Amino acid sequence: MMMNHNDAKEQKPFRLVKFFTFSALMVMFAATIVISAINAHWVRNILQEKSEEYAHLLVANLNHQVFLQFIIPAVLKYGKIRLREESQYQRMDRVIRTTLHGFNVEMVNIYDMNDTIAYSFDNKKKGIKDTGGIGYQMALKNQASSRLIQNGNFVELLLGFPHQAKIITFAPLRAEKPLSSISGPVLGVVEITQDISDDYHKIFKLQLLTVATCFCVMAVLFFILVFVVRRGEMIIETRAMERLKLEDQLQRAEHLSAIGEMTAGISHEIRNPLGIIRSSAELLKKKMTKSEQPTTIIDIIVEESIRLNNIIKDFLDFAKPMVPVLKPSNIGEIIEKNIQYLSQQIEEHDFIIEKNFTPIPDIMADSEKLYQAFLNIILNAFQAMSQGGKLTIALFSEDDHIIILFHDQGKGIPEESLKKIWNPFFTTKEMGTGLGMGIVKNIIESHHGTIDLYNRESGGVTVKVILPS
Repeated sequence: MMMNHNDAKEQKPFRLVKFFTFSALMVMFAATIVISAINAHWVRNILQEKSEEYAHLLVANLNHQVFLQFIIPAVLKYGKIRLREESQYQRMDRVIRTTLHGFNVEMVNIYDMNDTIAYSFDNKKKGIKDTGGIGYQMALKNQASSRLIQNGNFVELLLGFPHQAKIITFAPLRAEKPLSSISGPVLGVVEITQDISDDYHKIFKLQLLTVATCFCVMAVLFFILVFVVRRGEMIIETRAMERLKLEDQLQRAEHLSAIGEMTAGISHEIRNPLGIIRSSAELLKKKMTKSEQPTTIIDIIVEESIRLNNIIKDFLDFAKPMVPVLKPSNIGEIIEKNIQYLSQQIEEHDFIIEKNFTPIPDIMADSEKLYQAFLNIILNAFQAMSQGGKLTIALFSEDDHIIILFHDQGKGIPEESLKKIWNPFFTTKEMGTGLGMGIVKNIIESHHGTIDLYNRESGGVTVKVILPS
């Protein structure tokens, strides 16, 4: 529970960072969309204003050209203007189209003073009455006006990219006084229609490009943030695990230190009278042998004294600090000595030793302590193969490390026991102190190495020892 509490404390800042940063990214993205929409609206307003100004300039130019190239010549030639006559209409059409050639104008209508269309790009509109509306009425009062017309569905109009957008401008058609900037009386009304749909679509594309660019930037920032936060969480988790491991090791060391001090004191107190009991029993055995009396009880006393002395020796070996005396040692030779020492036991129980050794250099190690560690591992393997079997020992180097593998053909170790195998005094045997593997672990770790034990899928147990080369 302590680890979880500490982890929660340490990871809480990162969770706050993720929360506030993700929120900030979302707010920034939303703000980008809003700003983009505002900018697009502002650009559309500017476009509308410029289009209206453009239309007014076109009307002024058209007014000038019509007056000079059509009205004056028509009056001089025909006496008055009659657009119903084909010749005058054609002349008017030629003047208007020549003047507006190259400009973005979709439709031109010219109204007379009775709100009747006298001229139009669309011949079908000629003669139509009362269609000018408010724009026509304002133009008669010498006031130009424009209005925006948008067509499209609800989504298109909402997002600002109508299917069709047009600006319709009404302006007075006036007579001009020579050599004067003062305009004359209103002669009619000009209606100009401009299609600005393409400009609106370009603005919308620019808006989409802006949002897409911001989205890509936000996505990159998001993934960078996720990477940084996950990296930070991994570092925190690793440090938490390391701290927990160190705390466990410290507790274990303190516990073992207390046990060791107690064991050492008790063992010394027991060893002296035990030695006296053993020597007295051996002396009594000699005397009784000479007198040809039964010695079974004496043998039991001597045997149990030796076993008790070995138990005390294990306690002392486990309790005292492991300080190896380092000198050049050959791991292969140490294992060969183990096998030679156990040769009689190997022969009696039909054990098979298979060696897979590769040449490795000598390392700095305490050969006597490694001899004891490997001996305990091999004896445990023999005890696991009570009916005989093969023990495979592999020795090789890898990445500046020496690796020793012991594969037995025993029944394996139950999972619940496997987790406790390194605990002091834990044993699966009927007899034993449970300190054997603990002593092995202390020896290996005193050489800055590691030891691991796991069940094999094919059966048996593998003990893996890694020593620095």
